[in-house]
Amino acid sequence: MEADEDDLPDIIDVVMEMGRVSQERSTEAPSPLPAVANPRLPAHLDALAGRARDYVEAASSANTRRAYASDWKQFASWCRRQGFSLLPPDPQTVGLYITALASGSALGTASGDKKSVSTIERRLSSLTWNYAQRGQPLDRKDRHIATVMAGIRNKHAAPPRQKEAVLPEDLIAMLETLDRGTLRGLRDRAMLLIGFAGGLRRSEVVGLDVSRDQTEDSSGWIEILDKGMLVRLRGKTGWREVEVGRGSSDASCPVVALQTWLKLARIAHGPLFRRVTGQGKKVGADRLNDQEVARLVKRTALAAGVRGDLPEGERGMMFAGHSLRAGLASSAEVDERYVQKQLGHASAEMTRKYQRRRDRFRVNLTKASGL
Repeated sequence: MEADEDDLPDIIDVVMEMGRVSQERSTEAPSPLPAVANPRLPAHLDALAGRARDYVEAASSANTRRAYASDWKQFASWCRRQGFSLLPPDPQTVGLYITALASGSALGTASGDKKSVSTIERRLSSLTWNYAQRGQPLDRKDRHIATVMAGIRNKHAAPPRQKEAVLPEDLIAMLETLDRGTLRGLRDRAMLLIGFAGGLRRSEVVGLDVSRDQTEDSSGWIEILDKGMLVRLRGKTGWREVEVGRGSSDASCPVVALQTWLKLARIAHGPLFRRVTGQGKKVGADRLNDQEVARLVKRTALAAGVRGDLPEGERGMMFAGHSLRAGLASSAEVDERYVQKQLGHASAEMTRKYQRRRDRFRVNLTKASGL
């Protein structure tokens, strides 16, 4: 189960295809962007090659790279157990792998967990990406993959389970569960309000800096103005600008909440939202993980009794970071195009998926047709 060393014909290939594998002696998972040591690369181009690697890594988020590395490792382990070669890519092997995922036998036991269709599609995309980085493209249209995947979708696909939208009255109740007398409470208050008013993803919330070009892992920065705050974000398709206006009162104003947090936490440079330690009295230097946003939304929603009509176990599964984005989309009574722009969606159809409690029958084609 060995992979042959890639033959890089010239310096351009070395620089442009830094993700290729130099040599694998087993199917143990290599890094998703393995280092390339090639004697044909002149020493004076080492720095340029290093910069090329930086750009390759910048093409995807750290979370995406971690997920792709994990998927590749699991696939490599499965191939080793079945006696299959990892390289070159074999559509029939991949077809068997996704079948194992769908049937719950990918772990080598009949009782293995069956993966959802969305998870299998993510794994397939991950394998495609990893093979491409190694200069050996995987043909997803091959019948061994495409036909099997179509059958998996037809047999196992289920309607998407959407997270519950946090509406304005819910958010106000959630804010009341936070301690205004602690730095942690002030930080969490600002995170909830900015996440909701900006319609931000959880990674966008924690990725913000105080100002431009302050940290390498930043997803954007803020600028506080008289009428509100501008949030500049770097997304998959480039930069976008989000306007967060001031609230009708200081208690519900995201700008006031952020200013209060920055002032009392004494943050003037670097990440906006950081860990609070020392019994809530000390602010660290490190940026929060985006999972903290999901935990915050879930914890405060449960504490505030949001959707208290449902059983406790079911309620716990209904709230996450996306609840804030869905809440803005569901409650902002403005032209849909403004909501679409705020959320950074390419289509109105995607925006409508976030409108959990919109009036679905505002346009009644049955009556309009004369019935």
